[in-house]
Amino acid sequence: MGDRKITILKDGPYIVAGGVPLDEKIMVSAGHERVYEQGRVFEVGETYALCRCGRSKNPPFCDGSHVSAHFIGTETASTKPFDERVEVFEGPTLDLYDDNRCAFVRFCHRAGKEVWTLTEESDDPQARADAIQAANDCPAGRLVQHDKLRDHAAIEPTLELSISILQDPEREVSAPLFVQGGIPLLSSEGFEYELRNRYALCRCGASRNKPFCDASHVNVGYTDGLE
Repeated sequence: MGDRKITILKDGPYIVAGGVPLDEKIMVSAGHERVYEQGRVFEVGETYALCRCGRSKNPPFCDGSHVSAHFIGTETASTKPFDERVEVFEGPTLDLYDDNRCAFVRFCHRAGKEVWTLTEESDDPQARADAIQAANDCPAGRLVQHDKLRDHAAIEPTLELSISILQDPEREVSAPLFVQGGIPLLSSEGFEYELRNRYALCRCGASRNKPFCDASHVNVGYTDGLE
């Protein structure tokens, strides 16, 4: 895979290096759960550029539209480590770490309840399993369960290294880039963000917490134009 990384260009795209696989995932509801359905798989080279401004006519790739759009992509997200930004919600067998970086993809709802309620009920085996799944399915990495039965270890899913463009047909919008498997993210300012197993990058250009998604794609009604 070579030197796998994502580099943010100042007021420009994300440069993905290392031949990282790229696909599309469609988020749908199935009963009381949210699930991913596989969409298209994109052919990519060793290095490619993904649109960050939301204006490309060749989505999800950059076509230079950020220049004519005078896109301002200033990064405003906190650089503090995850553990220093979180609020902790305690349960009997789990503690839920929540950094509030919400991409409004709604995987935190499961079995007719929210992950915070399921955490409070985690002495019940089914509620515990649902609480873990709801946290692990969050593409933003906002939610991480810690197992109080196993030395408070963080519970993280095993994810293959890849990037998925997310689609949210229920809201009729295109959602963020879902980065999986611990791909380093380099700022346009020259520093490296904390390495995370999963995180969601803005691709509509409207986030107020750049480079990360803050659900602005819903507010602005962003669609990438892919059918």
